[in-house]
Amino acid sequence: MIGTDSNHCRIVAESLAGSRGVDEKTFAAMAILDERLQRLKKLDEMFSGVAFSQAVEQLRTQENVIPVG
Repeated sequence: MIGTDSNHCRIVAESLAGSRGVDEKTFAAMAILDERLQRLKKLDEMFSGVAFSQAVEQLRTQENVIPVG
């Protein structure tokens, strides 16, 4: 499971750095990481202040953008 977790982090990090394209895998990885963060927040309030970076939040808004052309 640790290998899988780091894979999701790697996909998002590489997408943010521009070394890989932003695609369905990027958004799927972000969704999985978000789900896990929400689960942690429910388990212990110690995690209540943990949030994704502004860059990740901006990337998440691109998921709903549909290219026209």
